[in-house]
Amino acid sequence: MQEITIRKTKEPLFSGNFEIINLGDLLVDKNMEEGLHRHDFFFLMVLEEASGKHHIDFNDYPVVPNTISLIRPGQVHELILEKGSKGYLITFDFNFYSSIYNYKKEIFWKVVQHNYYNLGNQKFGKILSVSKYIFDEFIQKKAGYEEVIKANLDILFIELMRDVLENNTLKEQNDPYEQELLDKFVQLLESQICTNKQVTEYSEMLHITPYKLNAITKNLLGKTSSQLINEQIILEAKRLLLATSNQINEIAFKLCYEDPAYFIRFFKRYTGYTPQVFRQNFK
Repeated sequence: MQEITIRKTKEPLFSGNFEIINLGDLLVDKNMEEGLHRHDFFFLMVLEEASGKHHIDFNDYPVVPNTISLIRPGQVHELILEKGSKGYLITFDFNFYSSIYNYKKEIFWKVVQHNYYNLGNQKFGKILSVSKYIFDEFIQKKAGYEEVIKANLDILFIELMRDVLENNTLKEQNDPYEQELLDKFVQLLESQICTNKQVTEYSEMLHITPYKLNAITKNLLGKTSSQLINEQIILEAKRLLLATSNQINEIAFKLCYEDPAYFIRFFKRYTGYTPQVFRQNFK
């Protein structure tokens, strides 16, 4: 069975996997073109000047100045950055950026739930300055540079969290406990969807009742827990349909459906297309 191409981090340069690239140096006289693939690491792109195309999980995002793209492990994307684009590309994994502090984890997970940020000049200027500082530390590698980089990533994520809160006052009013459970549920969906498709399975992992989980998702997102589970199944199915040449029954088995016919009916019910027609129309 063909798998979606997974880009992996390079060998550790120090305590974890991390890299930052100056896009202005890389794209002086050439484009960056990456076909449909997924990563096993976080992908953060800070664009000062840019043009091109970017698709993340089959959604189009403008490639323009003063924007930031942030992709979680497992998401599928394809990218064209045209020559002359400027900014920084930062990649890292959990071995490099993780924290024992819950408040830092909460900030980070709020930020990475959003794939795209379009910022004003002042906000973007702060993040660009932080990114340049990270790049200089990475290149110079003076004593303690790993910790300096991590501290500046903290600052970068705080700035992005402020943007999230300023553009969505509802999040400021959310119950912190409920928001934390929702964030954990979303994380579990991304990693467990192929083997776990029932609300009860996720509520057990979160140590709450199915009723409580459903109340949280309806209160914070306006959707039932089952709706979120089904949306994640459909998203992963679309990833496999468009990024691989696997047969439909192979994709059904990959998603842990023993009966391919049931998978086909399920997919058509939620998309209006059979998997085969969806692949033909959108690939």
